[in-house]
Amino acid sequence: QVQLVESGGGLVQAGGSLRLSCAASGRTFSSYEMGWFRQAPGKEREFVAAIRWTGVSTYYTDSVKGRFTISRDNAKNTVYLQMDSLKPEDTAVYYCAARSRGGSSYDERRYAYWGQGTQVTVSS
Repeated sequence: QVQLVESGGGLVQAGGSLRLSCAASGRTFSSYEMGWFRQAPGKEREFVAAIRWTGVSTYYTDSVKGRFTISRDNAKNTVYLQMDSLKPEDTAVYYCAARSRGGSSYDERRYAYWGQGTQVTVSS
């Protein structure tokens, strides 16, 4: 069982930066693949970024490549999402998720554990 708590959301102007954090409970955090998803008002939840349990491989949706960076610190049981050059279309509730190894990092159905979400609002 893994419990996830996101933090770091807020209101920022376009072009600004935010860093989201996701703190996980449990001693087996390092064995989980981690992902970030987001859901904008009136839209379905979508994949944003993911990182393998080793931290070596990372994956991003095209719209955030070059602007967002996912990382993890297994010693702190924490995964991060550094968001730079933010745009109004990045406005959404951002969710952290964890899954067991194997399979696609892009498929939210593979993630068994989810945080409560943190709101990110980018003003123009």
